[in-house]
Amino acid sequence: MTDPDEALLSRVAAGDAAAVRALVGRKLPRLLALAGRMLGDPREAEDVAQEAFVRIWRQASRWQPGAAKFDTWLHRVALNLCYDRLRRRRETAYADPPDRPDEGPAPDRGLEAHDVGRRVVRAMAALPDRQREAVTLCHYQELGNIEAAAIMGVSVEALESLLARGRRALRAALADLKEG
Repeated sequence: MTDPDEALLSRVAAGDAAAVRALVGRKLPRLLALAGRMLGDPREAEDVAQEAFVRIWRQASRWQPGAAKFDTWLHRVALNLCYDRLRRRRETAYADPPDRPDEGPAPDRGLEAHDVGRRVVRAMAALPDRQREAVTLCHYQELGNIEAAAIMGVSVEALESLLARGRRALRAALADLKEG
C-alpha cells in the first residue's frame, strides 16, 4: 500500500504552490487538534502547526518514499514540538543551582511503568480463565485464600495450585523485566 501523501509531497518539493495549499488543507485540522490537546492553548497549537509546516517545506525535497509514512513523521514532528513547549513551561530559572539533586522519579519512569502495565495486562489475558481469576482475586482484589477459594467454589488447595501455576506463567511471560 502506498502513502497517499507521497505524490502531494513530491509536488511540494518541486515548489508547487497549489500542492502546498492542498497539503495544509489536508493536514492542518488534525495538527491543530493534536497540538491543542497537548498544549491546551489554541495560539500555541497554531504556532506548532506552523512550525511543522515549515519543516515539511524544508524537508520535502529530501523525503524518501517508503522509509516511513508521511503522516506518521508529521505527527511525530508535531508531538516533539509540543513536548519542547511543555518542557519550556516547566523550566524554572535559578540564580544558583539547587543544593541537592532532584529526588523525584526519573522522567521516563512513567512511560516505563505504562509499558510494564500493558505487558502485565497482556500476560494476565493469556492465562487460562481460572488462573487469571485466582490471581485477580488474591493479588488485585487482595482477598485471602479462604475467601477467594469460596468465591471460586474450589478448595483452598485447588486455589493455591491455580495461583502457583498462574504466577509461574506470569514470571515466565515477564522474565525480561527483572533487573540485573
